[in-house]
Amino acid sequence: MSRSSWLGSAIAVMFAATVGSAAAQAPASPATGGPVYLITFYEVAPAAVAKTLPLLRQYAIDDRKAEGNTGALALHETGRPGRFAIVEVWRDKAAVDAHGAALTALSDKLQPVLASPFDTRSNAALDVAGPAIGADAGNSAVYVLTHVDVFPAGKDQTIEMLKELAADSRKEPGNLRFDVLQQDGHLNHLPLLETWRDARAQDAHVMAEQTRAFRAKLVPLQGALYDERLYQAVR
Repeated sequence: MSRSSWLGSAIAVMFAATVGSAAAQAPASPATGGPVYLITFYEVAPAAVAKTLPLLRQYAIDDRKAEGNTGALALHETGRPGRFAIVEVWRDKAAVDAHGAALTALSDKLQPVLASPFDTRSNAALDVAGPAIGADAGNSAVYVLTHVDVFPAGKDQTIEMLKELAADSRKEPGNLRFDVLQQDGHLNHLPLLETWRDARAQDAHVMAEQTRAFRAKLVPLQGALYDERLYQAVR
């Protein structure tokens, strides 16, 4: 083989490898059609909590009245007074886009007291059951948002594990909802949305046999630490 032919072959191989790598890293499409689950995390200065609560409460009320909204929940993290989350369910992407200005307006109002900016993640329903999302689970209810992040190669295995965990968890006393979501563009990111009747029910779930078995199987698949956060509804 001549030097020029060898160089041409080498360049072709490198080009193919580069394209293949880029395709593997490119954002994936949403998992499914249908409702869009928006989860927004943010943090304010502890001294600004009193100002934040009424703004967030009103935002959730307005959300539920908006065209295309099928659920909205404002959450205040337990034990971390400056940290909040908003869970919104929209009929489709068009409804999300139509309401985007409202979330921007809330962020603008809180801008002077934000310790971290709004971090909004768009998700599709992967395994969802139960009533519409709302703050009507009772004053003692514990809401849990968990970010499950695994290496891409373990995605399918993790999805099956999560579906099994969801089915078992919904049978537990005190469980009000256990939903498995999938982040748009990052299909190996699998958020969990849980509601438990009270702290005792949530504590029992953490130590339940199926939960502990799931966590043990998940560890070697994880791309990041298991991020589980507990909340109360903002009423």
